[in-house]
Amino acid sequence: MPAQRCYYAILSIERTASAEEVKRSYRRLAMKHHPDRNPGDPKAEEEFKACAEAYEVLSDSERRARYDQHGRAGLRQTPGHDFHSMHSEDIFSMFADIFGGQGPRGRRAGSRGGARRGFDLETTIEVTLEDVLRGGEVEVSFRRVDVCGVCSGTGAKAGSKPIHCPTCGGQGQVVQAGLGGMFRMVTTCPNCSGRGSVIADKCHECHAAGRLTKRRTLSIRIPPGISEGQVIRLAGEGEPPPPEQSPAGEGARGDLHVVVHVAEHDEYERAEDDLVCARTIAFSQAALGGSIRVGTLDGESQLEIPAGTKHGELLRLPEKGLPNLRSGKRGDLLVSVEIRVPKKLTERQSELLRELAKIDDVEVVTEGKGVWKQFKKKFGA
Repeated sequence: MPAQRCYYAILSIERTASAEEVKRSYRRLAMKHHPDRNPGDPKAEEEFKACAEAYEVLSDSERRARYDQHGRAGLRQTPGHDFHSMHSEDIFSMFADIFGGQGPRGRRAGSRGGARRGFDLETTIEVTLEDVLRGGEVEVSFRRVDVCGVCSGTGAKAGSKPIHCPTCGGQGQVVQAGLGGMFRMVTTCPNCSGRGSVIADKCHECHAAGRLTKRRTLSIRIPPGISEGQVIRLAGEGEPPPPEQSPAGEGARGDLHVVVHVAEHDEYERAEDDLVCARTIAFSQAALGGSIRVGTLDGESQLEIPAGTKHGELLRLPEKGLPNLRSGKRGDLLVSVEIRVPKKLTERQSELLRELAKIDDVEVVTEGKGVWKQFKKKFGA
């Protein structure tokens, strides 16, 4: 899996960059990499969306502080938009204030045809190996933009309605004359931000935005056997269409994409559906064979040690690993055997080992003689 790039590096800025420098750099790079300016270039589109993701984090002071302290792991409970599945014009629509309402070819941001649909969101949850084994319910809490319940998305105070924008006459766009009147430029109306209407009496709850950021908590099902980085899609749990497209939020909501992170375990490492752990045995057990109790995610199991087991050898406990996501069949627990060599021996242990050394015709340190003395004796030093 490729390493994730630093958001500051994506936007070509220093960590000390001001909010205005973040905004300026994002605008420059987004215009440079926009797919309309790079037709048929998937790398440019990928870079364009990466810039949007970086900007969304670094332009938010709270999320930026979390990122500076903990990296991307700090953002797991602060979901952002799923830019990688969004259309480029939707991204321009989200950040219309930065681009002056204009796409790279001068058309109004968010003017792309098609059914009204809200934006997708993405967040991350952390599960344990026990969750992977058994599955179950995990709670996910996230923040999303919702239609204001007080004004039903209009942004207007109860009993009042938006009025036509006097600046653009309800068109959402204004025409500006260029230098010497030689050309004309159509831009988003600065007074109504492209909506075509303005609000005289603002809603006290959303202050005319028509949208509020709310926290939502859901219980989601984790299927047994799920892997690191897999995504659970919750249809319709994203955001409603933006207010300029659908003030009351009619149309399909976006989706919530929940990325699964499997936490490291103190004892086991995962190898696809198998688990791997290490256990220490005595030299006598390795030589003579025997059995030991080994902890698994289900409890303890008996592991047989064959006579003559070598250090580092892998022994297998069948079907004590993790279930396969599709078939449900469980993998194995692989136990790496580590042979323990005692640092201190009793007199009886020393006696028995010396007898074994004689049988094996192995030269060992003689009692009362240091290693250096034996070395000099052997090599005539």
